[in-house]
Amino acid sequence: MEEATYTTGALEKQTKEFIAIGISIITNCESCIEWHINQALKDGASKEQIYETIGVAIEMGGGPATVVSRFAVKVLEYHLEKMN
Repeated sequence: MEEATYTTGALEKQTKEFIAIGISIITNCESCIEWHINQALKDGASKEQIYETIGVAIEMGGGPATVVSRFAVKVLEYHLEKMN
């Protein structure tokens, strides 16, 4: 089911990864954050797109999401550094 969920359909795969990043932040799932940020980058997402996704999660999740978002930013920075 996961493979079918994360393939391009009515929504592009990258868009689904952005949604998954936001939900992962809201639900405080660190392993999910790591996975979906990495997948989004592999799908060609820019750091700006992921930062914007993190911003939406903060807006929707309030204070608790702000704390978890710090982890998401560190994960993003790690993967970007690893890619260079």
